[in-house]
Amino acid sequence: MARPSLTGSLSSAEGKRQYVRTLFATIADRYDLITRFLSYGRDRAWKARLVAMSGAGPGVRALDLACGTGDIAFALAVRGARVVGLDITLRMLQLADAKAPAGSTVGYLAGDMMALPFAAGSFDLVTTGYGIRNVPRIEPAIDEIHRVLRPGGLLLSLDFNRPGNALMRGIYLTYLTLVGSALGWVLHRDPDTYRYIPESIKRYPGAAGVAAMLERAGFTDSRVISLLGGLMAINVARKR
Repeated sequence: MARPSLTGSLSSAEGKRQYVRTLFATIADRYDLITRFLSYGRDRAWKARLVAMSGAGPGVRALDLACGTGDIAFALAVRGARVVGLDITLRMLQLADAKAPAGSTVGYLAGDMMALPFAAGSFDLVTTGYGIRNVPRIEPAIDEIHRVLRPGGLLLSLDFNRPGNALMRGIYLTYLTLVGSALGWVLHRDPDTYRYIPESIKRYPGAAGVAAMLERAGFTDSRVISLLGGLMAINVARKR
């Protein structure tokens, strides 16, 4: 499937929806490699920290959104949680199933974060790694997360941040653009492939902006845990 041009695709919700769906189908088989590379090898440690904060254990009903190849979902299940991993890209779910640990009880479902196929109050915990930044519109996704959590339920979201300092932000985005272009050419013969990441960050409100959105949506105790000097972050919030 031909992927539309990056230029202009992110200027509308529908353009972003189409671009992201095609992009992640293209990169799925290299997703783990690229995630490790662009996180300076820290991705697993950050996900482990998120899982450690989750309080997951036997009896906890957990939903891992934009689950990718399953890292967070598997770690929650090891703690005894009953986990569903949801992703919009079928190939990601196939890869997650293929690398699942022996005896894994994680269930998988293809679906849209802006229209979750679950009843209200279905989960005690919702997690996501690099998910909220990639939805076409953040507010409906947050509303859906709020809806499917039980009162008192916890949300944990790991993602790239948008540094507030203009100089740091410029250096960060330039680095991601140069590295992403090189990787896109080497792996896909298309420099735009991973230039999506800095372009998406430019349009992202950042962790602080997401925290404010969570509060407006009815979450409480919304806070940001800074990682890698503020270049990455974990958003934490609880449903009232």
